[in-house]
Parts: sequence; structure tokens; C-alpha cells
Amino acid sequence: MKKKFKLEGLECANCAAKMEKLISDLDGVKEATVNFITQKLVIDGEREKMPEIIIAAEKIIKDLEPDTTLKNL
Repeated sequence: MKKKFKLEGLECANCAAKMEKLISDLDGVKEATVNFITQKLVIDGEREKMPEIIIAAEKIIKDLEPDTTLKNL
């Protein structure tokens, strides 16, 4: 299952790369991609684990970029 999000307020390309790596390593995630230019996050993961994945991804994003918000597309 793929979920797409807008990363509003993302200002750091290095942080975007860290987000991608940390979210990719979450349990149940097959692949995560962060596009710094378009400010989009795509998470491909197990459907039944997606709510927990999204919560964990939001925490990672807030830890790295406190002013960045995750919005559904």
C-alpha cells in the first residue's frame, strides 16, 4: 500500500535524506522516498501496519525538522 504526503515547511535537503533513511528502516516499510524539491513523501508499506508507520514517520519528521508538517495528498 502506498501513501503520499506533502512535507510542508521542509527546508533542509540533508534532513530530507535522513528522513528517507529512517522511515525506510521502520518495521513494515518496503520503501520510503522523500523528494526535497517537490516536498513529497511516499511510503510503500504493509496495509495493516500503515497507521503505526505514519505515527512513527511523523515523529521522525518532527525530531529532524520541528517546523515541518505532514499533510495527506
